[in-house]
Amino acid sequence: MLSDYRFYHPIRVRYSEIDGQKIVFNAHYSTYVDVCATEYFRNVICERWLELAEENIFDLVLKKITIEFFRPARLDDLLHVYCRVTNVGTKSLTCSFVIARDEEVLVTAEAIQVSYNPKEGRSQPIPDEIKEKILQFEGLNQ
Repeated sequence: MLSDYRFYHPIRVRYSEIDGQKIVFNAHYSTYVDVCATEYFRNVICERWLELAEENIFDLVLKKITIEFFRPARLDDLLHVYCRVTNVGTKSLTCSFVIARDEEVLVTAEAIQVSYNPKEGRSQPIPDEIKEKILQFEGLNQ
């Protein structure tokens, strides 16, 4: 399963992220996924990918996220958050995530993100050059 992913980002669990049960509070996993997605796009698209949003060229908004929990993470665990794009559409893309401790899968998630133009207040096509970079990185054919 983890070998299907070409990108991961490490995150260490901090004290402020655990709850009364001394495990990571569920909402923090969504933050871990978001951090990993940011680093994925910085790595795959370009270092200045956030500037593309400011220029209304490429900006993503979350449409849907599903998270499935298997085992809890705990204080000071070093997690590897894996990300891959599994589908690139005209205006949206689907990302798959795995959060693991060593080789143990703790959480899986899937997120659908839409290319959005905040100036116009609507979705917009993903630029072809960005699609190509993602498809090439993932080894996807479309």
